[in-house]
Amino acid sequence: MRQGRSVFRCPICSRALRRRENALCCEAGHSFDIASQGYVHLLPSNRMRAKLPGDSKEMVAARRRFLDTGCYAPFQEAAARIAAQACAGRKRPVVLDAGCGEGYYTDAVRRALPPEAEALVCGFDISKLAVAAAAKRYPRLELSVASCFSIPAADAAADLLMAIFSPIVPGEFARVVRPGGALLLAVAGPRHLFGLKEVLYEHPYENETRDTAYPGFVLERRVPVRTTAVIRGQEAIHDLFAMTPYYWKTPADGAKRLGGLDSLFTELGFDLLLYRRTEESE
Repeated sequence: MRQGRSVFRCPICSRALRRRENALCCEAGHSFDIASQGYVHLLPSNRMRAKLPGDSKEMVAARRRFLDTGCYAPFQEAAARIAAQACAGRKRPVVLDAGCGEGYYTDAVRRALPPEAEALVCGFDISKLAVAAAAKRYPRLELSVASCFSIPAADAAADLLMAIFSPIVPGEFARVVRPGGALLLAVAGPRHLFGLKEVLYEHPYENETRDTAYPGFVLERRVPVRTTAVIRGQEAIHDLFAMTPYYWKTPADGAKRLGGLDSLFTELGFDLLLYRRTEESE
């Protein structure tokens, strides 16, 4: 957490936060300690549904290991490119990654933006463990523990809001993105992870594709990104499985079949959706 400007606001009273030694404080006297890794916890205890909400230590580690294989690199590169295009020509743009996880996409966007733009790239996630991992690896990001359902940022604070496989909260997103700003979403393509689903289910299905309208935004473009991958080794296969929603709703026999594989071939496909915030006040 650096000195100077911050996109984050007090989650209790919404006032601006200022750094005082090892904490962020607002004028009303609310104070939030900065962790040794550099992030700040902005999720009040009365809004936490569990002691450690979000992904567990095991899930965070599994996702980090799998992302480090490079299988999702084409999606990371495409997201960073589109984000940089959305911010082109803006001086000191603010980028906010909602549900940033371990920062895999967040830091790629930071690196894609030109240094002269002086961008402020921030992220938050409900998982303290994921945010701690992101802060440790990517110290140049501004990171906090927070929820997509109550974003600790001022109205119209972001030039670009990203939500890569995180919950979509249209009202909060419209509040936080400035008029003329952008919203970048990632959704699964029709045959994303179809090879995995063929192992897990007797009757695998394609994902539905549709253009969803969100109040305050207009869809500017849909960018499909497609590739294939051979996942080798049971650990890598399990890591991929653990970072998908199928991990929680797969019958035991399907999980058993997957556990017997030494390699897995699957299609991979994301659609990146770029929305523009309308100029009219909502």
